[in-house]
Amino acid sequence: SKMTQANIYVLRDGKEVQVAVPTVVAGDIVVLGTGDVVPADLRLFEAKDFKVSEMALTGEPDDVAKTHKVKEKKDGAPEKLTPETMAFSGCSITSGVGKGLVVDTGMSTRIGRIAQLINGDAGARKTTCFCFPDTSANQTPLQQNLNKLGARIGVLAIIICIGIFIIGWLTDRKDPSNPDSPAWLYMILVSVTLAVAAIPEGIPLCVTISLSIGCSDMVQQEVLVRKIAAVETLGSASVICSDKTGTLTEGKMTMVGMYAAGTTYEVTGKGFDPEVGGVMRGDGTDGKNDMGVKSSLLTAILCCNTTLSKEKDEAGVMKWTPKGNSSEAPIVVAARKVGLSENIAGDYPRVLEVPFSSSRKMMLTVSKVGCTHLCAGGMPLPPGTNYLAVCKGAPNYIIDLCCEQLRADGSVDKLTDDDKANILKIVDGYSARALCVLAIASRPMSKMPYDESNDDITTDQKFEACRKQLRLIGLVASIDPERDGVPDSVVAARGAGIRVVMITGDYLLTAIAIAKNVNILQPSDDVETSAMDCANLRPDGEYLRPEEMDMITRSTRVFARAKPEDKLEIVKSIQRQGQVAAMTGDGVNDAPALNQADIGVAMGIQGTEVAKGASDMVL
Repeated sequence: SKMTQANIYVLRDGKEVQVAVPTVVAGDIVVLGTGDVVPADLRLFEAKDFKVSEMALTGEPDDVAKTHKVKEKKDGAPEKLTPETMAFSGCSITSGVGKGLVVDTGMSTRIGRIAQLINGDAGARKTTCFCFPDTSANQTPLQQNLNKLGARIGVLAIIICIGIFIIGWLTDRKDPSNPDSPAWLYMILVSVTLAVAAIPEGIPLCVTISLSIGCSDMVQQEVLVRKIAAVETLGSASVICSDKTGTLTEGKMTMVGMYAAGTTYEVTGKGFDPEVGGVMRGDGTDGKNDMGVKSSLLTAILCCNTTLSKEKDEAGVMKWTPKGNSSEAPIVVAARKVGLSENIAGDYPRVLEVPFSSSRKMMLTVSKVGCTHLCAGGMPLPPGTNYLAVCKGAPNYIIDLCCEQLRADGSVDKLTDDDKANILKIVDGYSARALCVLAIASRPMSKMPYDESNDDITTDQKFEACRKQLRLIGLVASIDPERDGVPDSVVAARGAGIRVVMITGDYLLTAIAIAKNVNILQPSDDVETSAMDCANLRPDGEYLRPEEMDMITRSTRVFARAKPEDKLEIVKSIQRQGQVAAMTGDGVNDAPALNQADIGVAMGIQGTEVAKGASDMVL
C-alpha cells in the first residue's frame, strides 16, 4: 500500500521534501502545482495563475481562480461558496502554482465536516427504548407505518387477551381435559395462545415479496435499488429536491450561441460530441462555412490548451472526452463541428503564452502564421503578417482594448463607442440567459512588439506590448444544458402533485434561467418569491428559526449558492412539514442531504462514490 500512497511536496527545515499525504500536519507549508490534489485545507500565501477544481465540494464544474490577496467584498456581490484565499482538501489543481499553510487536516477539513454531516449528529433524530437497538434513523414511510400498525395490533391483542382472561377467570372456565386444574392457569394458557395468534407474521413476508418484485421491475429500468424499502418510498414522495449540475443538466459546458463578424449564430447539439449539431444563422440556414464563424473559432482555438479525443469510459464505450479547462471545451467541440481538424493548432506554432489570471481577466497567445488568409475560408491577413496575437477572456475587458472589428465580408472597420455599446448589449442578452460569454480578439503582426533577445522583459511587459490595437473577431456563449427529458419529467411530476425544488451551488441568475428551461419555474411565477440565495437562510451566520425556515421552504422552488449544510437544512425543513422528501444528486456536497432525505437518489454514471453510498437508489 505504501507504493501507491499519494505524496506531496512540503517545506521542512527550509527544504522542499516529498512526504506521504497522511503525514501532513497543521503548520506545514505545502507546495502545489498543476495536477496535484490538495492534501489538507490550506491558507494560500503565494499563488500564480492558480486554479482549483472544487466540484467535489460545491458540485459546480467551473474551475475556481485562487489568490493569496484578501479582497474586500463589494456591496451587493453574491456570497462565494469558498474563500478565494483557501484551497480545500480533495480538490485538484487545474493550472498554476502556489504555496499554502496547512490550517486543518482530517475530519476538521471542509470535506471532513461533510462526512460528519452524514454520520454524526446532523443525521435523522434517533430514539431509544431501554436496551433495544436503535433502528429509527431514516425510516421510510412504509417502515414507519408498519411499526405503527404492529404497535396498534400488539396493544389491541393485549387488551383483548386481558379481557378474555378476566372473563374466563370470573366465570370459572376450566380445562375440559383436566378439570382439577385451577381456572386462572387455564385462562392464562388461552390468553397467551390468542396473543400469539393475533400477531400477523405474514405481513413482513408479504411486504418483502412485494418490494422484491418492485426492485426487479426497477432493474428492468436500469435503476439499482440499494435499500429494498426505498421502492415504496419513491411512490410516496411529495417533494423532489434536486441538485442542478450533473443531475438536471448534462454537467458538460456546451456552446449554444456565437457572434462573429457582426452576425449572430445559434450552435446546436449537446455534450462533447462534435458529430452532433452545427452552427446555424438566424434564418435557420447552415453557417458553418461562413468566414466569421471559421475565423472566430480558429482564433479561439489558437488561444486554448484543451484537446478533444475519443476515449473508453468505465463501461468500455468510446466517448468524446475533453482534456483541459472546462471553459475551453465548448470552443474545441464547436471548432470540430465546423470542420476544423483536430491538430489544426499545430499548423500555427505558438511562440508566446500568457495564461489567464484573475487580474488580467484574459489569456493571450502569439502564434506564427505564414499565409494570406487565416485558413481556408477564413479572414484575410494583412500583407507581411508573420505573427497573430489572440486574446480570449471577459468581454468588457477585451472590447475595451479593441479599436477594430471584423466584418462579414472580411473587411475591417473602426470600432466606435456606439459599436462597443451595441456589442455589450449582445453580451447582456447572453448573460440574461445565464450564458458564459467569452470575447475573442486578434492582432496581426509582422514582428514581435518587443525585443525577443532581451531576457529581462517580464511576462506582464510582453502582455502589455501584444494586447494593443486589437481587432474584435467575435463572442462565444456557453451553458451547461438541461438533460433530455428533464422538462417533461418536471411537468409530469407537477401533474402528479409532486413539487420539484432545485438546490444548487450556482449563482442565482443562472439557477433561475435553468429552472425556467426545465419548467421548475413557470412564466407566471414571481421570481422574487420563488427563487432565493441561500445566504438569506443564515443572515447572521446562524440558520433561521424552524418556523421561519419552514415558511420559506413551503413556497420557494429554487435555492442558489447552497452549501452542503444548506441542502441538509432544507430537506429537514420539508420533512418537518409532514412531506415525504426525495433528494437527487451526484456530488460529495449532496451526500448529507441524500442521507437525510426519505429517499436519496444518486446518479450512477457521473455520480461520486460518496453520493452513491449515501443514497437509497442509484440511477
